[in-house]
Parts: sequence; structure tokens; C-alpha cells
Amino acid sequence: MVLKMLPKTLMTDQTIMSGMRILLVDDDPIARESIKLLLRIDRHNVTEAKDAEEAQKLFRQNVFDLVISDYFMPNTLGNELAVNLWRISPSTPFLMVTGYYEKLVNSGVPVDAILAKPFGPHELRQAIARAFD
Repeated sequence: MVLKMLPKTLMTDQTIMSGMRILLVDDDPIARESIKLLLRIDRHNVTEAKDAEEAQKLFRQNVFDLVISDYFMPNTLGNELAVNLWRISPSTPFLMVTGYYEKLVNSGVPVDAILAKPFGPHELRQAIARAFD
């Protein structure tokens, strides 16, 4: 993981994290592609999973700096995935992205940060930073 400053034209009030190995989990291929494109702006290395089962397999085979997962997915919800991955590596931050933000934000979901969909690059960067706090 690399901390770097963006050019002044893209500068925000914070240092940007870049170059992380991120596991991105979302059953919606369009949402997954959109989030991946936002992450690649900051030069992250993104590995995609279409569901929790694939995510767990990838997580066991690789080392990731961060997991970003949708909440509502078939078969296994994002909070269940978070618990399963935490059992494997409790130190890996987990960011939940969801259209159900109001329902989850104060519910005790076992994640490091929650981000409401839809979002842009600035909100994603802030949520990633929160996940590492």
C-alpha cells in the first residue's frame, strides 16, 4: 500500500491511499465494474468475486489489504461474509457498500466502515480511510 498525494487538480483535504490489493465482492456485475473503475483511479489492484463463496475461496488463496463487499447478495449477506473473513484474518479491514445504509449504519454490523450507494470517488476514498481508522 502506498500513500501519495494527488495532483492539485484532483486534490482533496486528505492523503489518498493507493496501490492496495482489494477484494471486491458484489453480485451485480455493473456495480462491480463501476466500483472497480473508481478503485483503479487510485491504482489499486482489484480482484473481483461475484458472491461470498467465491470471495472466501479467493481470500484463503491470497493476501488482501482491504475487502469491499455489497451487503445484499444471494445466499450469504455481506455481514455474514465479514464474520467469515474475520475468522480467517481479523486484521483485514472490511468496507460494506450498500443501498440499505440507514438500516445498517447503527445496527452493529461487524465491519470497519459502511458506505451508502450510490457514491463517487471522494466518498469511496473517505470510506476506505475510515476502514483503516
